[in-house]
Amino acid sequence: MAVFGVPDEEMGEQVKAVVQPADPAEAGPALEAELIEYCRERLAAYKCPKSVDFRDELPRHPTGKLYKRLLREEYLDKR
Repeated sequence: MAVFGVPDEEMGEQVKAVVQPADPAEAGPALEAELIEYCRERLAAYKCPKSVDFRDELPRHPTGKLYKRLLREEYLDKR
């Protein structure tokens, strides 16, 4: 899972989560709602993701470290 800020017209930036589910068949609106609700129960509202995207694979360095910068750049390019 990767969580980072993406541009938002109203607030300037919003929290986005990108998740690689263990079972890709479970990815969808129900899992997205479950993950957001889980965060809302445990975090301040401004720290919770507004949306969750699912990927079959997240970009990783050969050592296994997640390349969050590459993910965030994809969302910055969509502006």
